[in-house]
Amino acid sequence: MRPTIPAARLRAISTSLIAIALLAGCGVARDRTTAGLTLPAAYSAETAARMAAPTVPQMSPRKVAPQTATHTAANSTQQAAAPLPQNATDWQRFGNAELADLIAMAHTGAFDLAAAMARVRQAEAYARIAGAALLPQVDASASAGRSRTDDDTASNYGAGLSASYEMDVWGGNAAARDAARASLAATRYGRDTVQLTLTAGVATTWMQTVGARERTAIARLNLDAAERVLALVDTRWRAGMATPLERAQQRGLVATQRQALAARERDVRDAQATLALLLGRPPQDVAVHTAHLNAIASITIAPGVPADLLTRRPDVALAERELAAADANVAAARAALLPRLTLTAGVGVGHNQVRGLFDNPLYNLAAGLTAPVFDAGRLSGAHDLALAQREELLADYRAAIVNAIGDVSLALNAIDSLAQQRQAQEEALAQAREAARLSESRYRFGAETLLTVLDAQRTLYAAQDDAVVLHLAQLQAEVALFKAAGGDWR
Repeated sequence: MRPTIPAARLRAISTSLIAIALLAGCGVARDRTTAGLTLPAAYSAETAARMAAPTVPQMSPRKVAPQTATHTAANSTQQAAAPLPQNATDWQRFGNAELADLIAMAHTGAFDLAAAMARVRQAEAYARIAGAALLPQVDASASAGRSRTDDDTASNYGAGLSASYEMDVWGGNAAARDAARASLAATRYGRDTVQLTLTAGVATTWMQTVGARERTAIARLNLDAAERVLALVDTRWRAGMATPLERAQQRGLVATQRQALAARERDVRDAQATLALLLGRPPQDVAVHTAHLNAIASITIAPGVPADLLTRRPDVALAERELAAADANVAAARAALLPRLTLTAGVGVGHNQVRGLFDNPLYNLAAGLTAPVFDAGRLSGAHDLALAQREELLADYRAAIVNAIGDVSLALNAIDSLAQQRQAQEEALAQAREAARLSESRYRFGAETLLTVLDAQRTLYAAQDDAVVLHLAQLQAEVALFKAAGGDWR
């Protein structure tokens, strides 16, 4: 005969379940923290005007009114930031395939990026763990035993199934799950930040290497020119037409150029070693073949508007998701101060013979309510901690937004200023070349002093080197703008 449950007990159980269902709708209200910052509608009008008419696809600029940066914990992670370009061919806009190849190499070999990807996998696992509290836990057990006392032998067989479930009456478990999901999104944006930083670092260091190689070539040419003039001075000295002072002065200039060449060669080796570290490879396995900065195309990037940074910068998106996780943590800490309702159920069977195992099953169903009474301030302290952490992350979010706008403004200012400096430097270099040519020619025929030739040489050497330095700085400023705008060329 099967066991039956009395009607009175069924009514009690039904009443309890209805009460539980009603309590389940009484969740703790969640805060929605906003950054509370008013963003400017555009960057500097003067700089933006000079950056107009881009020669490559723009970064989707759009006209917006001054906006207020906000966030809500309920925002989807896709709304927090657009994905970064994953294709190294985006860097082919600089017109150099070597750069794109090195960036692709960095994406597969850099240790920092590999560590960031591992952190994402850790966050994914933690999110699964946090979500498990919203579902029941079911356990099964089985046992078999045999005992003997004097001449009597007995067997015992048993099996059981138990389940427990904590009703998420106040929404604390759901808040913990949402916090874990927001942290997962933040970790993914952290990975994107590492990738963007790595990509920009590889581009900048590669350009630094190319610039160092070009400066080395110029130093070598300048040394050759100085040695050519020294040969002329020696000829005039042997003929009694030049003084020992003039000969010593030119020899000193040659020695200075040799020292400069050695320094430039060291710069090349150092830059190439730094590039190898970024790629996660030994320095001897990395070679840069591009020798001139003119082999790199200079591009124009439209910066868009400051509000775009909220959806492009992965570090801003990271800060926003961390703040969303903090909101959820506050809700979870608040729910922990309230009573907890746990349901347990179980069924078990036992017999001294296997065939009679299910003859007399036993079951139990219970509900337990646990409320904190005294914990020496542990739970209230955890709540205060969550509030303070949210305040910290709110400040970090605001700082990330302001820093992002500042980074773009600095990059735009650098590009604008360097373009003007290069234009002036081109004229200075042309005049320095002409002055060096005229002074050497006049000195050859005795119409000019060596002091004038030396001064013209030094001016030309400095102008040539400055031209490369300014060109390198302009290219690196374009990379800085790419990074500051979140890496989105479109």
